[in-house]
Amino acid sequence: MITFLTLTDFRSYASGTLPISAGATVLHGPNGAGKTNLLEALSLFTPGKGLRGATAAEMGRREPGEVSGRPWAVTLTLDAGDDDAIRLGTGVQPGSTRRIVRIDGETAQPGRLLEYLRPVWATPEQDRLFSDARAERLKFFDRLVFAARPGHAATVAAYEKALRERLRLLIDGAEGREADPLWLDALEIRLAEAGARAALARASALTDLQSGIDARDDRPFPQADLGLDGPAERMAAEGADEDAIAAAIRAGLTASRPRDAAAGRSLYGPHRTDLTALHRQKNRPAAEGSSGEQKALVLNLILAQIARLKTEASGDAAPPVLLLDEAPAHLDAARRAALFDEIEALGLQAFLTGTERALFDGLTGRAAFVRVDGGALTPES
Repeated sequence: MITFLTLTDFRSYASGTLPISAGATVLHGPNGAGKTNLLEALSLFTPGKGLRGATAAEMGRREPGEVSGRPWAVTLTLDAGDDDAIRLGTGVQPGSTRRIVRIDGETAQPGRLLEYLRPVWATPEQDRLFSDARAERLKFFDRLVFAARPGHAATVAAYEKALRERLRLLIDGAEGREADPLWLDALEIRLAEAGARAALARASALTDLQSGIDARDDRPFPQADLGLDGPAERMAAEGADEDAIAAAIRAGLTASRPRDAAAGRSLYGPHRTDLTALHRQKNRPAAEGSSGEQKALVLNLILAQIARLKTEASGDAAPPVLLLDEAPAHLDAARRAALFDEIEALGLQAFLTGTERALFDGLTGRAAFVRVDGGALTPES
């Protein structure tokens, strides 16, 4: 479990340290105090850009008048049992804008962080997840897949890298610069292979997640019937093997070259897949629900996934960590109480933020409370 967090020139924190206990930690304080910054720091211990989707350069602290952010660092200390500790670090060094990851002082690939922690989060932006852009839903779902299947993170990263390189070649060709057809073929082979692996992982994870949701019919959270709207994922769900899916993706990429070159963006492939959800109790698309209903659906998805991960977190499997920004917003009292009860019952390390401490009264005596104000972190007794 996480026992200590250290921040250096990260966002609004010149420096900050926070001892962390087991169970839930409530971070409360006024708007702009730095609560979400703490969650963002924790979210960086998984592949990707974290819960804000920001670049590494944007995360450095800036004094008034400074144009660019300073070099920054975030460090976690983990209790590994038997009096052993593991130190995870990430940040930007002077003269660089590239974020690096270190494990016990040694530089490591971001995917290795999933060997130690599996952060899952919900933010206020996800209160309209099912009615917002398709790409945001896929990112949300892929993060759930990362937590369940850590290898999926490297697959998605490889796919996205090849996709960017292919698009550059296509744009060069559209602008009159000659594109190497052999290199284009090679990139599409790589894309097809990574895309097929991603589609299989998504389809399998969706089946597991749906089972977890179906098992939660005694909770006061709405249930969703999920689907993946993408040709590769449909093939995976129907039992097609990796080679067949890869062949179909490659054929689709080859056929879409002229259209992609003209549009200046990639219009075909598993990155275009959408996560669909039907509000089961109302038998209506989740996109038609209110912010409160969509938030409750998202929380139910996350809690179902967390419950599965806790069941799997034995031996060397990394435990899930739950990050909830402004969790009580748009939740009624019954669902708020149910959320707190589930966090305690699952034995999670969870971090929740809110402006009003009173919204977390149901966690009094069951969670650590920290006042966040002006870059200062004050644990409360």
